[in-house]
Amino acid sequence: MTTDTLIALVDGSAYSESVCHHAAWIAGRNGWKVKVYHVMGRRQGPEKQDLSGAIRLGARTRLLEQLSDLDAARAKLAHEHGRAILEDAKAIIQAGGPIEVETRLRQGDLVETVTAKEETGDMIVIGKRGEAAGVAMEHLGSNLERIVRASHKPVFIANRAFRPAEKVLVSFDGGASGLKAVDYISRSPLFAGLKISLVFAGKDTPDIRRSLEDAAATLKAGGFDAEIILRGGEPEKVLAEITAEGEHELLVMGAYGHSRVRSLIIGSTTTEMIRSCRVPVLIMR
Repeated sequence: MTTDTLIALVDGSAYSESVCHHAAWIAGRNGWKVKVYHVMGRRQGPEKQDLSGAIRLGARTRLLEQLSDLDAARAKLAHEHGRAILEDAKAIIQAGGPIEVETRLRQGDLVETVTAKEETGDMIVIGKRGEAAGVAMEHLGSNLERIVRASHKPVFIANRAFRPAEKVLVSFDGGASGLKAVDYISRSPLFAGLKISLVFAGKDTPDIRRSLEDAAATLKAGGFDAEIILRGGEPEKVLAEITAEGEHELLVMGAYGHSRVRSLIIGSTTTEMIRSCRVPVLIMR
């Protein structure tokens, strides 16, 4: 069942603006509304203090009260900051057109929130990196692979710079998720009018050619005259090379395949490949 809703995840990082622009582009082409989530980490209490030097009970009590007040002030500031992020996100998305936008401020684990709410949307948009990429472990970048693993919906991974897609590269290996991606593209308004390239990385065989031709026929029925690319090499290297050539603005991949792509997508190599890829990536399940 479709919801005609896009879920966008923002954290106030440099990637959040790109997430909003991509969300506006996706929602506008599909005629969807957008739900924007900002998930704050579980609030930690104040640092433990050594109060052994407080001789009088009254002094110790006042210190604890001050620490409690400080903790409450920090929590209030975090909520205000989260609300400001959501207001900015809403403004950016609605600047892209007459799009209905709802905002949600949540506290807890990002992946748990996505898992609980993904049935309310048809696609999830997330940035490749979060506000503390490479430093903290509880932000969008470090949670990227966890979300791809956990979600049952397509996950659109935005890179830092937004550019509307005109030509789409589809990684295809003949597996079930690749076929599902081709079928999705052939039916989705998101891809209407875009140029599609089907790429297979690996050994050229009659079975692979037949699968590619069948996939191209499915796209043809949807109004696409797809280009077929066969190139030898490891999938991650081939995809990185082709996207680096600058002719494609979006890469579509299946989350699972029946070849080495399977281990690529569910392993750490995939996260690094997605992060280094110069274009946004749409992961299909």
